[in-house]
Amino acid sequence: MSSSRILRCMRMSAIVRDRPINLLDHWTRSNLGSPSLRRWLHGSQIQRHGNVTRPEPGTGIKLHFKDSKGNLLKTVEANEGDDILSLAHEHDIDLEGACEGSVACSTCHVILSPEHYDLLPEPSDDENDMLDMAFGLTDTSRLGCQVHITRELDEMTATLPSATRNMFVDGKKPTHH
Repeated sequence: MSSSRILRCMRMSAIVRDRPINLLDHWTRSNLGSPSLRRWLHGSQIQRHGNVTRPEPGTGIKLHFKDSKGNLLKTVEANEGDDILSLAHEHDIDLEGACEGSVACSTCHVILSPEHYDLLPEPSDDENDMLDMAFGLTDTSRLGCQVHITRELDEMTATLPSATRNMFVDGKKPTHH
């Protein structure tokens, strides 16, 4: 956006403490070229958005996704700190995650292999509350958004349940943002 176009937008009057002021009095043409104002107008750099680097093949932490019948859907390689829900979305695995990881639903419910389940920290109270509403709950059930991958979880299997419970029932598939 050019400086003159920004100036036109800033010529609007504003009301501060019940008296109108002209924004142009506060922002001059010389300020518009300053690096600090450009940083303010553009809050983040492009390279920071969606810049996820995946491990080289054979060097990442392996995670196996299976369907409810035990058939292997896909094996993916993850970085330490990735969560199961994000990995599923990134690799087009049908794990919903309606609340986008805010622990407000149970649609990212997965069933983990018992030997790996014991390596995870205990679920939080919020996660347990949501798991109580999950379809097909087992002793090794967790919410995929709350399971963060570590080196100890290499070769873990996450099995998707046969169904999920969601209030949004019009058949729309979620999209990855």
